[in-house]
Amino acid sequence: MRIADFHNLPSGGAKRALYNSVKYLKDRGHQIDVHVPSTANENYLPLKGIVDRFQVYPVPRTALGLLVSSVRYVVPPFQSLADLEWTEKRIAEAINAGAYDVVFLEQDQFTMTPFVIRYLKKPTVYSCAQPTVAGGAELSGSLLTPQPVSIYRRIWRAYLKSRVPKIDRASALYAKYILTNSYFSRESILRAYGLNSFVSYLGIDTALFRPQALPKENFVLSVGACLPPKGFDFAIRSLSLIDEPRRPKMVIVSNFTKKDWEEHLVRMAAALRVDLEVKKSVADSELVCLYNRARVFVYAAILEPFGLAPLEAMACGTPVVAVREGGVRESVLPNETGFLTDRDEGMFAEALSELLQNDRLREEMGARGVEAVRNYWTLEHAGGRLAAHLNRAASAMTETQCRTK
Repeated sequence: MRIADFHNLPSGGAKRALYNSVKYLKDRGHQIDVHVPSTANENYLPLKGIVDRFQVYPVPRTALGLLVSSVRYVVPPFQSLADLEWTEKRIAEAINAGAYDVVFLEQDQFTMTPFVIRYLKKPTVYSCAQPTVAGGAELSGSLLTPQPVSIYRRIWRAYLKSRVPKIDRASALYAKYILTNSYFSRESILRAYGLNSFVSYLGIDTALFRPQALPKENFVLSVGACLPPKGFDFAIRSLSLIDEPRRPKMVIVSNFTKKDWEEHLVRMAAALRVDLEVKKSVADSELVCLYNRARVFVYAAILEPFGLAPLEAMACGTPVVAVREGGVRESVLPNETGFLTDRDEGMFAEALSELLQNDRLREEMGARGVEAVRNYWTLEHAGGRLAAHLNRAASAMTETQCRTK
């Protein structure tokens, strides 16, 4: 197939998933051209070196764009969404003029559903992890630790909350074929947009994330952006309930850190006598080493649509203790590859303590985690699922064209 790919993603799990998908498709002989606005993060796992053609479209900052945005669209820091839409319209025109069989579309870090979908005339598969209205930051306000917020930020957040979902939904209604990463996300999409979607589970690179026979050390690991919805504060409070002589260190690996939130976590951990270390933007080799050395992987993200990190831990032979919500319920096998608990610090601490004290149980769960990932969650499994959907979308358009001739 000749595939056009679009994304406007930041660094993180979604970009890693895209990189893996593109690499799989390219390795199987498909032609892939990538079209991105200049706001897309291409420093983290860059696609340029693994595709046939890579085109960046500069997003200007114009006075007219700011004027239009002030009326119609929210303005992200230093960037007008009107200017972004104009750029994505140019991208759509370039894709429409190309000889592509299908377009593979990722979400946009500013608007979730990208503007480009409004202007595409090719068969398009839209990969939607979640709609804005189902995001953890919106649904979990009462679960987040209160922070002092300036009047300006309160006004700004209220504006974002009112505008972005409207932009997101208006664009999503142009989608004809939606993929998502879990049945939890599929239900969120149905509630938010009233649209059908298909679950195409992601996978991980088991050549990278694998057991290394390293000795376990006395720490638990958690991975994700250092932001309130990732639930690191819950994990810290849970750890504090474990008797101090048996209490392990907590290591957080983050690709993105909100400084004031990180400082809040450090203060909280110190007050609760939890030994905390935050590592930022570590190399993959170090991340894999940490997964292998950790005694347990802890995961308390709020309504995470899927979450690759628990699978990465399982692939490295490390059992998981996670909160039973969001997409993690579809990847972690309860009492087999880890424990799932309610969002209760006492229950979480009890499950964590059971694993920390039982070497044999940890080893057995770790081994089953490796097996589970290799049986279903590899890049080959995920890539095959994605390729089948892309083929189906392209074939449906071909059949429609034949019927209209």
